[in-house]
Amino acid sequence: MHWIRWLILTKPDKSKPIKKLTIFGVGLIGGSLAMALKKANYVDEVVGCSRSAEHLQRAVDLGVIDAYTLDPVEAVKGADMILLAVPLRAIQPVLESIAGHIEKDAVITDAGSSKGSVLRAAKAAFGGQIPANFVAGHPVAGREKSTVEAAIDDLYVDHKVVLTPTVETSDKAISRVRKMWQAAGAIVEILDVKQHDDVLAATSHLPHILAYSLVNTLSKSEYGDDVFAFAAGGFKSFSRIASSDPVMWRDVCIENKEAILAALQQYQTDLRELVMHIEAEDDKALTDIFAHAKATRDRNI
Repeated sequence: MHWIRWLILTKPDKSKPIKKLTIFGVGLIGGSLAMALKKANYVDEVVGCSRSAEHLQRAVDLGVIDAYTLDPVEAVKGADMILLAVPLRAIQPVLESIAGHIEKDAVITDAGSSKGSVLRAAKAAFGGQIPANFVAGHPVAGREKSTVEAAIDDLYVDHKVVLTPTVETSDKAISRVRKMWQAAGAIVEILDVKQHDDVLAATSHLPHILAYSLVNTLSKSEYGDDVFAFAAGGFKSFSRIASSDPVMWRDVCIENKEAILAALQQYQTDLRELVMHIEAEDDKALTDIFAHAKATRDRNI
């Protein structure tokens, strides 16, 4: 009988690092994380919450989440990890709806691409003090489609996830969020909030704005939609991101306004310089600009 007792006492612990992950906004970002964590055997249960039962049922049917509820308070009951994957201006209302109902050991994180606005929302929702268990984050990955149907289990593999903790953020909470994203295959970096917002305004927000603007400009062509019939690979690659969710990018423009305006103003300055060189037919200046851009991209990307 002693050997039976020994087997019971030494039985390996099969519990997973996350018992219940609650995701607000089960689209591409939240859905892809759920799929990745399931694939990695890192989570026991994934529950989705939003305002659309039809959308959430679709996520269940696809196997992205295990269950859903339209009630935010019910959604966070028993959750030890909470992800906000909603548009930026929806973050504060969601936090306000669950404040006071979050489990003591739960960690809250988000996927918003403007961290200054997210932290302001968290501070307002929690009565002027950002909780120690709130870890602001941003997965720098995506596709042009934002629906749950576009979710894939390898979206984050070898892509960066940026965390922007504050002085109030607990090391334990940071560690748990870091390990979660690493389980999904991501490379986790820590950045200052302002640095994140400035860098992402230039490298992510500005390109999306330019893509939307270019497609809108071409849509006004005297040749109508025929102009798109002759679009080559370069245009298709660049304009692909203009198929992204307009609501999400509207919120980004407003919530990261200062950094985006600074990036746009610098771009306008450089564009005016380019116009001047083209008007002057300045071969050397144009070659130098294009060569510098090529060398920079080849070196860094």
